[in-house]
Amino acid sequence: MKTQSIILFTAMTVSMQAARPNIVVILCDDLGYADVGFNGAKDIRTPELDKLARGGTIFTSAYVAHPFCGPSRTALMTGRYPHEIGAPFNLPNSGDGIERYNQQGVDVHEPFVSAVLHDAGYFTGGIGKWHLGITEPYQPNSRGFDDFYGFLGGGHEYFPAKFAPAYARQVQAGKKIFNEYVTPLIHNRKEVAETEYLTDAFSREAVRFVHEAAEKKSPFFLYLAYNAPHPPLQAKPEDLAQFPDIKDKQRQTYAAMVYGVDLGVGELVKALKATGVYENTLIVFLSDNGGRTDEGASNFPLRGVKGDTWEGGFRVPMFFHWPNQVPAGQRFDYPVSALDFYPTFARLAGAAIPAGKKLDGKDIWGDFMGGRDPHQGGMVYALRYRGAHCDVAGRSGQWKVTKMNNAPWKLFDVGKDIGESHDLSAQFPDRLKQMVGEVEIWSQSHVRPRWFDNEKAEEDWDKNGMPNYAATFRIN
Repeated sequence: MKTQSIILFTAMTVSMQAARPNIVVILCDDLGYADVGFNGAKDIRTPELDKLARGGTIFTSAYVAHPFCGPSRTALMTGRYPHEIGAPFNLPNSGDGIERYNQQGVDVHEPFVSAVLHDAGYFTGGIGKWHLGITEPYQPNSRGFDDFYGFLGGGHEYFPAKFAPAYARQVQAGKKIFNEYVTPLIHNRKEVAETEYLTDAFSREAVRFVHEAAEKKSPFFLYLAYNAPHPPLQAKPEDLAQFPDIKDKQRQTYAAMVYGVDLGVGELVKALKATGVYENTLIVFLSDNGGRTDEGASNFPLRGVKGDTWEGGFRVPMFFHWPNQVPAGQRFDYPVSALDFYPTFARLAGAAIPAGKKLDGKDIWGDFMGGRDPHQGGMVYALRYRGAHCDVAGRSGQWKVTKMNNAPWKLFDVGKDIGESHDLSAQFPDRLKQMVGEVEIWSQSHVRPRWFDNEKAEEDWDKNGMPNYAATFRIN
């Protein structure tokens, strides 16, 4: 870290002289920790992402605030842990017809980072998956985005030749409630007839947005939220053909979907260069949570999967890229969180954070550029409500406490034991107690969920006396 600090200090001096950067966040959906080349993939090729990663800094201990989709995105947009604002569950598929849930969305009293950047003069674009509310006032154009192209729910079919006829049949049958995986995409609140494979469509729209943004005198913020490689596993034949050596059909399809994202990122980079804005654009790449190994992903060498509070559930691949500002060819090993984006982006944009706005993340820029631990003495958390118990984790420095599957708390040195295979709780009982106590204090800020992913989950919540933190934080 000492050598890195010298390099980063020099870069920081240059950075402070730079104009307000364009900011591009590229978010994948259910991408495994080991499923990009820059994080160790051997069978999946991601040359465009790898090139950006090599030209920037890879974060080896990057975390999201929740181990599955909707709450993770809520945290990124609001800078708050979703448990604190009633959003720790996914919004259910609107096709389930649970009207009281369908009318919900992320609290409008929590300004999104997109709104903060918009108010600072940024031209703002959102593309892809939303999953933060399907009705007004929860839609993207009401949350600070000048331009939105994508779908509002939690998932979607990839091929228009499949989803468009399915939707048409339901309309002809007189249905009023539709499976959101087959509904038309929208562009600024209006339905559009998409004709391309969804990943390609979102890449196309990202290129369009960059060209439109380049015509303006203001900087821009682009949130490019691919739904790949989230199920259903569907890939183009030409992308599948890139992976003839992968014999497992599920893994092959998954690989092709990731490759499709990589191709799109390459087109986006071309557009940034063609419009002359590449040099002053911060590109952030990450996943919204860990990968599903039952759907082709690999989180190696991490333990666990999407939904877990093992590392594999919420530790994600991530890099920053900004020519001549973010150091090239570096790795940053200290823990950082997607919650940190909100205050960090506001700082880079010269944006004012609304009065009274609470943030759970930190402006990490100075510590990142100085090679220091941004969360020194603090902790990053994850908590997932699972039936009658809670899965929980807290990491501080190299140490992590974890409670999974209602088993006793465990303590790991994830700086040395990334796979969480050696429980050190018996060796360091005081450290375990102190860290669990910190997580418990954090839990006191949590509120009752405003919605659940299904009605039975709400019934079980009340029946089981959830969140039942007294039992959760008892050290056996």
